[in-house]
Amino acid sequence: MIQTQNIIKSYQQLQVLKGINLNIQKGEVVAIVGKSGAGKSTLLHILGTLDSPDEGKLLINNTDITTLSAKELASFRNKEIGFIFQFHHLLPEFNALENVCIPAYIGHVSQKKAEARAKDLLAYLGLEKRMHHKPSELSGGEQQRVAVARALMNEPSVVLADEPSGNLDTATSQELHELFFELRDKFQQTFVIVTHNPELAQMSDRTLTMQDGNIISRQNV
Repeated sequence: MIQTQNIIKSYQQLQVLKGINLNIQKGEVVAIVGKSGAGKSTLLHILGTLDSPDEGKLLINNTDITTLSAKELASFRNKEIGFIFQFHHLLPEFNALENVCIPAYIGHVSQKKAEARAKDLLAYLGLEKRMHHKPSELSGGEQQRVAVARALMNEPSVVLADEPSGNLDTATSQELHELFFELRDKFQQTFVIVTHNPELAQMSDRTLTMQDGNIISRQNV
């Protein structure tokens, strides 16, 4: 599902990624761990096509990302990749249902079809009675589940999560972690999760440890 070949990335004089080679299979849940500054989020942003490498190759679902134009890349990202961030990035003026529909609208899906899928996702995530509430009216855990629904809206091949439980309490974090595996089993999506949470890392199929811009260990759980 995801393959990288010698990914190198620098910001000015600082080399953040030093030749990352990586293979991630369809339906795999992979955790990326390591100390702050190891290059985890930079790698995740490149895998999500939000940033581009200085050197190297990235293939997602057999598509060579480096060959796509900016317009093709935006369309690919919208259809194939879902994002979940530590800070939910929900639009405060829209309710939960409207927030979840946004990726579908960007992909030119009709309002009727988008709302039907969004309602199904929110119901699946236990938010059927909260879908008309704005983010400020939802708990942190509810906001994160809305963000998960939004990430799943276009049935992406890959879901990328950057510290998804970083702002949640222990019980809510556990629920979110279990939800990722439930979603993997139900939808066969691939999850790549950057985390400092050892429990989430231990639950994953495989843990990659990064240090100084390199992957220094690859551990099957």
